[in-house]
Amino acid sequence: MTNTFEQNDHAMRLILLGAPGSGKSTQAKMLTERLGLPHIATGDLMRLHQQQGTPFGLKAMEYMNHGLLVPDEIPIAMVLEEVLPPMGQKGFLLDGFPRNLVQAEALDQALAGRGLETNLAILIKVPHDEVMKRLGGRFLCQQCQTPYHLDTRPSETEGKCDQCGGVLYQRPDDTLEAVKVRINVYKQETEPLVEYYKVISKMVEVDGEGLVEEVNNRVLEALSLRTQKSEA
Repeated sequence: MTNTFEQNDHAMRLILLGAPGSGKSTQAKMLTERLGLPHIATGDLMRLHQQQGTPFGLKAMEYMNHGLLVPDEIPIAMVLEEVLPPMGQKGFLLDGFPRNLVQAEALDQALAGRGLETNLAILIKVPHDEVMKRLGGRFLCQQCQTPYHLDTRPSETEGKCDQCGGVLYQRPDDTLEAVKVRINVYKQETEPLVEYYKVISKMVEVDGEGLVEEVNNRVLEALSLRTQKSEA
């Protein structure tokens, strides 16, 4: 498949949205390889700042150590440092940002101040019951961290890793109760972004069910179609 956006736009500014377990991060990695865009995952960015002991990282740790949510101003500042020129002159693919309307508006205002704008927000749509199934069935090996899933990739011996024989465990945020909380937070904070980007005609929704490659092809096709329309 030939994609006009790969040929004509070398500074695309994309946002990837999706519920926990939608496969958003997997698609982000595939897209960055295909399009050559810098992948900015806010979780990774936050951890990097904390490891390096930057002012942003230290401030975030203060809140986290007290069991408090990191205020919007910190991830906003970290992300803007990456996406605004000169750092962001090659475009970007944002993964995990914006999480809410405050962050979305801050991003748009900062880009507009440089005469730039987001090209498109892509929503990977997966029904919430499927998200529950995906996340609730995930397990990891305590020793080698090999991932397993009760439905799609079960271990040959229940509770044991096929690779090293280690004990399998479930991350605290993958238990059913924790997954319900994560989905509720997503509904309250992130779902309103879908309407926000629809209003400004920058939203495209892609079916997130099926094989990873199938979903990736749908995303690429949606991008190509939108690019062709904008150039018409």
